[in-house]
Amino acid sequence: MRKFQIVLAVLIISLGSLAFVETEETVDYKCMVQLKNYQGHGAYLVVSLLDENGEYLETLHVQGKDSEWYNEITEWWGFYGKYRPDIDAISGETIAGGERKVTTLKIPSSAFAKAQTLRFETAVEDQEYYEADLEIKLDPSKKLESKYDGTGWIRYVRMLPN
Repeated sequence: MRKFQIVLAVLIISLGSLAFVETEETVDYKCMVQLKNYQGHGAYLVVSLLDENGEYLETLHVQGKDSEWYNEITEWWGFYGKYRPDIDAISGETIAGGERKVTTLKIPSSAFAKAQTLRFETAVEDQEYYEADLEIKLDPSKKLESKYDGTGWIRYVRMLPN
């Protein structure tokens, strides 16, 4: 009986301490991606947060739900493939050539102060992969309220505070 009371007390304390765990605040941005016109399969798109050294910190969004093709996005796969966190809540269908998609990105507030980078990677089956189709350096003195041109499958990305 004594062991049960001790285990119960430890469990209650552990659960109670979870209430005090801070979750990082995020800033929501509407993100509209417009792809260039092309023939072929839909594009896979990954939006990641990188640190100041270009190392992956977090996957913010994935367009393309067929995980068998994720390894085609080679740089991101090196990060995601090791840990395979659940990305169901931040993923959607591929984007066909000429189409646009709007999603909400939840960017950690601290990323702006740390001058981190948003990287947009794109790949189309049996065609090119663009590791840095678009990179946006986050700056605490500037808001993401602009249009940014891509260099690969992305024609442009427009960001607006949500």
